[in-house]
Amino acid sequence: MSMLEQAARQALQCLDLTSLNDADTSADIEALCRRAQSAFGPVAAVCVWPRFVAQARALLPGTIKVAAVADFPDGELNLARALADIATIAQAGGDEVDVVLPYQALIAGEGNEVAEFLSEVRHASRPLTLKVIIESGELKTPELIAEATRLALMAGADFVKTSTGKTPVSATLEAAAVMLHEIKASGLANAGFKASGGIRTVADAAAYLALATEKLGAEAVQPGRFRFGASGLLNDIEAQLSGKPLGASSASY
Repeated sequence: MSMLEQAARQALQCLDLTSLNDADTSADIEALCRRAQSAFGPVAAVCVWPRFVAQARALLPGTIKVAAVADFPDGELNLARALADIATIAQAGGDEVDVVLPYQALIAGEGNEVAEFLSEVRHASRPLTLKVIIESGELKTPELIAEATRLALMAGADFVKTSTGKTPVSATLEAAAVMLHEIKASGLANAGFKASGGIRTVADAAAYLALATEKLGAEAVQPGRFRFGASGLLNDIEAQLSGKPLGASSASY
């Protein structure tokens, strides 16, 4: 098996296949759930708006998780809104919550308020898996990215996630390195990382897989601790595994 094929198989197993367009319809979610059960195996999860959780859960086998977003995408310091989203997700049978950390409040120096918000969100979301989106492209500096990661982990997040995919800068390897360093430094054996936004090729994914392996060890690169959030990555995964690469991925790897 080539390195690129191995990366494609790892990425598939760790993929949160995502549709978070404002105009999403039930037909879009039905198509998403069909794609999640690919000819090469299932993805880890689908990620949708809270209003589509019940539909996705009914269409998917239990082996594929249903994730939905909360306080998304702007990440306001609005606890009532976040808790309402979480309640909708839980009541509809969702498995995972991807909540946006109030990053603008953190930038403004309101770290204590952000910590309190995350604590309440963690309490409300149990026993569901909680992924905290820190919006690393907006935080910009390594210091703020590290602080947001620590706050999420201290609150009990299961995963720390790079981005919503709705801002000019999404996932970067530089931000990922900072986040993975903080995960390792925390000593939390089960804390995970999710790279999301702008990851479209297996070559892109391979770089994150290699970085996570370097920082956390090969045992961490599995769906319980590592995810990709993407809508288009599956296209290149399937192309690579079918032996018909799209071109750019192979050339850039």
